[in-house]
Amino acid sequence: LTTTHPIDTRELRALLEESLPEYLVPAHLVVLPRMPLTPTGKIDVAALPAPVVRGTGSGSAADERERILCRLVGEVLGVPHVGTEDNFFDLGGHSLLATRLIGRIRAELGAELKLRTLFEHPTIAGFARRLGTARIRPRLRREDEPENR
Repeated sequence: LTTTHPIDTRELRALLEESLPEYLVPAHLVVLPRMPLTPTGKIDVAALPAPVVRGTGSGSAADERERILCRLVGEVLGVPHVGTEDNFFDLGGHSLLATRLIGRIRAELGAELKLRTLFEHPTIAGFARRLGTARIRPRLRREDEPENR
């Protein structure tokens, strides 16, 4: 697609969401002046820029659990400034990263959550509400580790 008019990626995403199933809509759209090509005329995938992903930072954490969740989501996704209203999947999350996040939450907060919970409540605020009802198990510690960490 070549155009002399600027492309609004939000509008393009909205159009794609109207006509495609959710799983086919790209998580990120990047506008390029032209596609990088190899000497043989094929798309040079290695030369494509990585999308710049930022959390909106909208929604401030109401408590320590939400602050921890925002930090963990940011670490797992490599995204700075994650807010409680940011959607895990809109920030580039997928099922493998969701599994990693659940493991990090289990290790740090001792909460036993199902992966499905993140899919049903993908914002940090929604997920934190479910975390409040999750079964909490004591964090495992080494014998030589002090009890208050």
